[in-house]
Amino acid sequence: MFQPRTYYDPPMTGRCAFAILLAAALCGTAGSAQPAGTLQVTLLGTGNPRPSLERFGQAILVEAGTQRILIDAGRGAAQRLFEIGARESLVGIDAVFFTHLHSDHVVGLPDVWLTSWVFGRAKALEVVGPPGTAEMSGHLERAFEWDITMRAKDEGFPREGVRLAARNVQPGVAFDRDGLRVTAFAVDHGGVTTPAYGYRIGYQGRSVAVSGDTVNFEPIVDHAKGVDVLVHEVISPEVEMRRAQVPDPDAVKRILAHHTSPEQVGALFTRIKPRLGVFSHIVPSPTTAEDLVGPARRTYAGPLAIGYDLMTIVIGDTVDVFPRRTLSDR
Repeated sequence: MFQPRTYYDPPMTGRCAFAILLAAALCGTAGSAQPAGTLQVTLLGTGNPRPSLERFGQAILVEAGTQRILIDAGRGAAQRLFEIGARESLVGIDAVFFTHLHSDHVVGLPDVWLTSWVFGRAKALEVVGPPGTAEMSGHLERAFEWDITMRAKDEGFPREGVRLAARNVQPGVAFDRDGLRVTAFAVDHGGVTTPAYGYRIGYQGRSVAVSGDTVNFEPIVDHAKGVDVLVHEVISPEVEMRRAQVPDPDAVKRILAHHTSPEQVGALFTRIKPRLGVFSHIVPSPTTAEDLVGPARRTYAGPLAIGYDLMTIVIGDTVDVFPRRTLSDR
């Protein structure tokens, strides 16, 4: 069977046709319901700190059995969740895991947290991440104290539903419930943020790893060994240089001191050999698929996806890729 080796970022229009062709080429069209024993990953946001209406902030939804977790909650995470499942999608989040505490990865948390409470959340929202996560969450509870107090009093919303059950974790198993295991591992975000984490998520023999923000980091090869899907950040130094009004010869060095180029990620994919490698946290915006695929193909010849908002990956006996259905599609 012919299997395309590069899955390009589709335009905002025509995604349904793209999905049908791609899913058929891979292993047959995937249904809207998550099959038993699969791990489903939806890229809610694939952008960077620069605001974009096509690429929202970093946020990845992972669904496994009855568990639904977020990896990061960047700008627009609540909107994307509402887009795919209205209030149920927001209320149904069990936990949020942060790779690190840069604003573009956490700024959506207040919206996910408070809006899910308004929509009926009755249990605390778990928030997990590197040192500083619990302290940040405590400050948020104080910052929104007036809103929380008034809504609890005037509208009768349950106090437990607005509690942030936040905790700092060290590298290792951070969550293990109903067959879903989340393991944190340290990465290197250029020394700007210490520590910064990637995560490996496993469920019934299926697995996905998320790099978080990192430089070209050798230990990720061991952390992601045997994974089905690896979602890795990427930056195009060439495109960033073209964007600069005054090109700086040292700009590439400064950028790569905090992030990873397509060639470098490709080399990691080649060593790890995931069933699918995915680019996300794409810097800068806009960056075309061709800007990333060409350089990546110098070091990697395997299955590659250029992430886009609402791209869904179902990991089972096969790996299916398609756009997530939204309320407007129904």
